[in-house]
Amino acid sequence: MSDVYKAIAHPARRKILAMLRQQALSAGDVAKAFDLAKPTLSGHFNVLKAANLITEERRGVTLIYRANISVLEDAVSGLMDLFQVGEGHQPAAPKPISETK
Repeated sequence: MSDVYKAIAHPARRKILAMLRQQALSAGDVAKAFDLAKPTLSGHFNVLKAANLITEERRGVTLIYRANISVLEDAVSGLMDLFQVGEGHQPAAPKPISETK
């Protein structure tokens, strides 16, 4: 799961995920939205693939990327559980601050 959090920590990777959530796109189509060198963008794709957040399909010489939303949903669910946010969680009452003398 730490790979997922590392992957979504970078704004460019979050933007790529948002784009791929809308539709599958070629690497070239994604690249048009960024002012990044191809090796840098390729590195972002590799981090997203390593975290299983995107899948890659080769069509001839073109690479088509798709978001793997279920992995992202699992990560969000894990964070919600960790911070006790969402259905079934009651906000914890604040603990009083004890004064030391």
